[in-house]
Amino acid sequence: MSTMTEDPPALRRAWTAFRTPARLVALAVAVLTVVAVALGTAYLNRSSCSAGNMPTACPTDPVGPGGRTVDDHFYFAHRTLTGDGSLTVRLAGMTGVITYPPPHHDTIVAGLVPWAKVGIIVKDGLRPGSSYAALMRTGRHGVRLQYDYVHDIAGSPRTAAPRWLRLTRTGGTVVGEESADGRRWRRVGVVRPKHLGARVDIGLFAASPGDLTLRRVGLGGSLEQVRFTQVTGTFDHVSLTGATSAHWAAGPIGEMGQTDWERYHRAPGLVARGGTLAVTGTGDIGPIGEQHAASVGDTLGGLPLALLLVLIVAARFGAGRGGRRRPAGDGEPGAGGRRYRLARLGVLVVATGVAGLVAAAIAVPAGVAALRAAGSAVIAVPLGTELRVVVGAAALLAAGAAFGYGLGTWCRRGWLGALVGTVTLLLPYAVGRVPLLPDAVADWLLRLSPAAGFAVLSSNTRFDQVTAHFAPSAGYLPLPWWGGLAVVCGYAAIACWLALRPRTAGRPAANDPVSRTGPGSESGSAT
Repeated sequence: MSTMTEDPPALRRAWTAFRTPARLVALAVAVLTVVAVALGTAYLNRSSCSAGNMPTACPTDPVGPGGRTVDDHFYFAHRTLTGDGSLTVRLAGMTGVITYPPPHHDTIVAGLVPWAKVGIIVKDGLRPGSSYAALMRTGRHGVRLQYDYVHDIAGSPRTAAPRWLRLTRTGGTVVGEESADGRRWRRVGVVRPKHLGARVDIGLFAASPGDLTLRRVGLGGSLEQVRFTQVTGTFDHVSLTGATSAHWAAGPIGEMGQTDWERYHRAPGLVARGGTLAVTGTGDIGPIGEQHAASVGDTLGGLPLALLLVLIVAARFGAGRGGRRRPAGDGEPGAGGRRYRLARLGVLVVATGVAGLVAAAIAVPAGVAALRAAGSAVIAVPLGTELRVVVGAAALLAAGAAFGYGLGTWCRRGWLGALVGTVTLLLPYAVGRVPLLPDAVADWLLRLSPAAGFAVLSSNTRFDQVTAHFAPSAGYLPLPWWGGLAVVCGYAAIACWLALRPRTAGRPAANDPVSRTGPGSESGSAT
């Protein structure tokens, strides 16, 4: 009994050593920082919309069948199809224009952007975000069969017109076929969109996303510039089978971006001459919504500041009083000292992880709701992705705490451990997320450094069938969330191994207070 009183278990001693007011206040400040930045970001990004002189709700991006925000605006010439049916066309021509291309930015040229799309589509109604399947010819990627925004099947790589296209709907299945002469057909794919009702709309469409160019800045970084484009598809030999409405209806799905086409471009629409139908439109059908919309991870902009606090607390906790004194019990030889250091590490990691979980669980839903209430666009993601970001943020803080503890213990100087942690964990992330370095350099920096762990905050998915700048500065980190978490945990494991290595047994130095008098004997700074 007397032994237990004089020498309590290592875990209890570690918790007693950790729960000083200053450390608990530091964790509380970290939590409040994450929440405050999430709400402050929404306030700073608030926007207002109006119709005429009257304020109105700001438009939001549509959400696709999978729960992800999508682009869904194009020009659509359509008929209503009830039940099964088929649409066959010959795409006789495809032309387009690009506004203000480099280098002079003051002319309009004829041309097609790589993912300009014209073709045929069957869609579950006219609501943006509804299920669809589309067979198309693109500007530079040949014939494609795409459905429900995120799925893409390659057909013939040939881009020259004319090209025959056919879509056949049977129940919930859609078959896409292509032909060079209208006699010998090649199947591109068989797909099952998530929802096609008994009554669908089937017809011709045209969409052309913005022309994306990159302007060099800083030390080789890139800023995005997007310019208005337009495409026209000319169809003939149009044949419909099945129970369809008698006449073509036509109109835009979503916004057509009426900026300056009234002066410089052909108006979007349908032009019928004899047996030829010409459809002109702009926009895109794809998995990525508003290019400048906020993501779920953007609500956690305060996490780097919280992580900085955690690194300072953890490094000083590992080093003791600024490294001048080792923590009480640390000087014990053999397994006793290692067990105590391991207990201190465990207490720190658990406390930090719980604080991170509380912070993220409040900041993410509150930040998303505040952004939407302020009129800002937020990319919708499935609930599972949102929960993964919350848990990932907590895991990143916990891994950062372990990393800082290991560095502080190894360096025996709290300030030095915190400095090394900041330079290796936070600085690469800050440099990689601003358009300062070339994309390739930023990519490798966020692959090889502990900053790879910030991938847990990313909810953006790379889809090769859309026009986008897939770079860290645009929110696309190079590793998947699990890969980034593995990298930072690997660094933390190495730092902790260095900190917990067996030490030479022997009598501790005179200024090293060894825990012989029970809990609370640790001397030193609270942080």
